[in-house]
Amino acid sequence: MGILSWLVLGLIAGIIAKVLLPGRDPGGIVGTTLIGIVGSFIGGWLSTKFLDKPIPKDFYDPSMWIAAIAGSLVLLIAYRLLFGNSRERR
Repeated sequence: MGILSWLVLGLIAGIIAKVLLPGRDPGGIVGTTLIGIVGSFIGGWLSTKFLDKPIPKDFYDPSMWIAAIAGSLVLLIAYRLLFGNSRERR
C-alpha cells in the first residue's frame, strides 16, 4: 500500500470513528484525518503486538479496516479524556 492509500484509509477510519462516537471535536476534516491516520497505526501496532496478526498489504482486507477503526476509536476516546470538549461554550 502506498502513502495515498494510507491517507485514504486514515480519513475513512477517522470518519467512521467519529460516526461511531459522536460528539463535538475540534479539527474538522484535518483533525479527522490525523486521528484516523494515527489511529490506523495504533490499531496496526496493537494487532501485530498483542494478536500476533501481521499487517496485510491489501487495501480491502477487512482485518486491516477493523484494526484501523479500532485504533481510531481508542485515539478519539483518549483525546476526549485528556482534553475534554474544547468547543464548550462558556
